[in-house]
Parts: sequence; structure tokens; C-alpha cells
Amino acid sequence: MAEAAQVGTVAPEIPSGNLPPVTYREMPEPLPLRRILGPGVIITATAMGSGEYVLWPYITSQVGLAVIWAAILAILLQFFLNMEVERYTIATGETAITGFTRLWKPWWIIFIFFAIIPNVWPGFVTGAMTTLTFALGLSESAVVPLTIIGLISVGLALTISPVVYKFVERFQFVMLAIIVVFFVVAVFVATTAEAWGEFAVGLGSVGRVPGFGLPANEAVTAAVLLGAITFAGGGGCNNLTISNWIRDKGFGMGAYIPRIVSPVTGEEESVPSTGYFFPQDEENLRRFRGWWRAANYEQFWTFFVIGAGGIVVLAVLAYSTVFGQEVGEDFDFIRAEGEALSNMVAPWFGTFFYISGFAILLSTTVGNFDYVARITADQLKTNRLRESETWSESRIYAATVWFLVLTGILILLTFSDQPLVLLIISAALSGFVTGVASLLLIKLNRGVLPEAIKMRGVRFGAMILSAAVFGILSFVALYQEVVSNLLGG
Repeated sequence: MAEAAQVGTVAPEIPSGNLPPVTYREMPEPLPLRRILGPGVIITATAMGSGEYVLWPYITSQVGLAVIWAAILAILLQFFLNMEVERYTIATGETAITGFTRLWKPWWIIFIFFAIIPNVWPGFVTGAMTTLTFALGLSESAVVPLTIIGLISVGLALTISPVVYKFVERFQFVMLAIIVVFFVVAVFVATTAEAWGEFAVGLGSVGRVPGFGLPANEAVTAAVLLGAITFAGGGGCNNLTISNWIRDKGFGMGAYIPRIVSPVTGEEESVPSTGYFFPQDEENLRRFRGWWRAANYEQFWTFFVIGAGGIVVLAVLAYSTVFGQEVGEDFDFIRAEGEALSNMVAPWFGTFFYISGFAILLSTTVGNFDYVARITADQLKTNRLRESETWSESRIYAATVWFLVLTGILILLTFSDQPLVLLIISAALSGFVTGVASLLLIKLNRGVLPEAIKMRGVRFGAMILSAAVFGILSFVALYQEVVSNLLGG
């Protein structure tokens, strides 16, 4: 046990120039793996709507499985990124963004914009409702009214649940169960041996991107490839929100931080979300190592294994059904894939494909709204509204959710209702955020945390690679999609 004199005193290891200092508390005893399952499920279900169901199958329909290696590399890098986010939160109970703010004050507001700007585009919910019209045989004119209903429904669900995390976790478990059942059935009844052979070839073709950016295949631009790599997993601020989810689940020092509840049906607490630190004695370090080990297992199985498996199955399915065919624009390739599955297997399986797509894209919408609102509420309460008795974190959360709902409806009615366009915009913006976050996590977890718990070895190398990959691809996408267009190239 730590010496009694240490508990409650200021922890000098954690910088306090920009925020109030943290104090020492005992690290809680680690829980078994079965008690902490959930955060990886949420981020996986959130991620599947973009990279897994949409962008990687779209790329496969255009160039086959030659770039599937990039998807596996991307989700592996994001596994390491997620764990560095968790490292800081397990140790302090604070979110990674609060840690960044301790390094430089403006990061808190910058990351609010990083979270909101890529996610005001209602691409996921538009995609969900577009896919639902395929399943129900409705006309294209039904997409906009269904999307508006979907946005309002998500807003209501996230703001009337007594404990928001519990609702999100249970909802995503149900969605993921539907998705996994579809994956298992699809592998046995709808994929071909030829497709699996091409997958093996593509997995071994590291660095090869056939037709990328060339006039012969203009569909796979830098922005599309960046979007697929970014969304092979969480992408952008989604990865950073693993801090908030594990904190609400009670990981490590997060057990001391109040959870977000509904301002309508829950019992609110107005306290800011700065954290604590644990004394560096053997007993507390043993507990930290127990949390770290369990968190790694949880993320590896629920995020990396299920996420990578989902990408592979849906890409192989796309190759088996629509590769080499003219599939049209936007979500036409999803319709074409469902029709091919109906012809190959049975009409019920084509409908199952659409319903699974609806579940995947709706789960992404719920996850995205939740994480944007969590980041905004956490940072506003911590940095600007610390003393406010009116604006609890829960109330800021609810206000942010409804801002996203109303802004999404406005964009839908005035800018675009094409889901693929909206998803690529969101992905290109998120890739840059992932690169910046990787660099900041290196600074935080190597430069701030003590020697016994800091980032090192393979994980340090993975974070450097993450910063380089996402940084370079963001630059290429920006040049190709903006500069070259302005120059008429």
C-alpha cells in the first residue's frame, strides 16, 4: 500500500500549468476481463459503418483485393493507438485530450473542432437509410425523410437514457451480434475460393496499390484510400474517445470519475473531469499492470480481431459479387452487391445483407454522435465551465447531440444527400486528426508518464509509424483533392 501521507497530496509527475493539479489516490483493484468487455465493442461497431461496410468493399469493387494489406496494417496501428489512449486514462482517470491540454492549453478547443467538423456530415445515417430503402423496396425519394427520422431518433435515444454509456454499450452489443451473424453466414454461403485466393495474394502485396490515382482508375483517389485506411478501425477523434468509454466503464483511475447520465432521467453531477494519479509503489504498479493486461486483451479481441475480420469478410464478399462489373456511383455498388447475393444465394440473403448494412451504419451514427458529444462535454466542463452549477457534463453532452442532429438535417437539405461523398469528406478530415493525435500521445506517454508505465519499444515504433502514415496520406489527399482541382489538374 502507498504511504498514507502521499494520498491526497499533489502528484508532481502530471503537469499542472494549464489545468488544476491532480492528487494521489490508490489505483483500484483490476477487474477480470469479463467485467470490462464493452469499450472495444463500441468502437468496433462504430467503425464498421465506414471502412468495413462502405469504403473497403467500394475499393475492392474497383481494384480487387490487392490493397487489403493496407486495411490490416491500418487497424493494427489503430490498436496500438487505442492502447496508448487507454494507458493515460488508466493511469490518471483523465481523457487523452485533457492530457494534451496539460501540454498546451489550446488543444482542448482544437480537438472539439477536430471531433465536430468531420462528423456534422450525416453520411452514416444517410447510408443507413439508403440501405434500408434497398431492403424494403422503397424509392430513392424516401431517403431524406427516413434520414431525418433517424437523426431525431438517435438524438432522443442518447439524451433520455438514464446512464448513457450503458445504453450505447447495450445497443452496440446488439448491433455487433447482428453483424457477426451475417459475417459467419456470408463466409460459408456467399464467398468464393477464388476470392479467398486473391485475398491471400493481396495480403502479401505490401506496398502495392494498383491503379492508385491514375486516369484508368480515378475512383480510387488519395481521398478514398485515405478514408478507407482512416476508417479501418475508429479514425480521427473516435480513437481518442476510448478514454471516455473506459472511464465510464470504470477502468483504472477512471473509477473515480462521474459518469454521463441523462439530464432528463438521470442524477447529474456538475464536477469537472480532471483526474488523479497513483503513487509509484509496487502494490499500485501491480494493479496498473493488471488493468493494462486486461485492457490489451479486451481491445485485441473486440477491436483488432473482430474489426480486421469484418474488413476481410466484406471485402472478399464484394470481390465475390461485384468485382469487374459496372456498379454505378455512390451507393449503387451496395445495391448491386445485394442483388448479386440474391441471385447467388437466395432473395432472403440479399435482404439480410441490406439489413446488416443498416445495422452497421446506424451503429456508427450512434457511436459517432456519442463520442463527439463526450469529447465536447468533457473538454468544455474541464476548461471553460468548471465552476458552473447549471452546465453539468451531462447537459453539455445533450446540447451537443442535438446540435449534431439539427446541423445534419440542415446539411442534408441544403448540401448533399449522397452518402459516399459525405463519408469521404469525413474520412479525409479524420485522417489528419489521427496523425496529430499519434504525435501528441508520444509526447504525453513518453515525456510525462514515469519510467515504470511509459510508452516504449514496439509500441513507440508503432506510434511513430502511425503519425507518418496518416500524416503523409493526409497531405497527399489534400493535394490531390484540393490543390490539383484548383489548378485544373
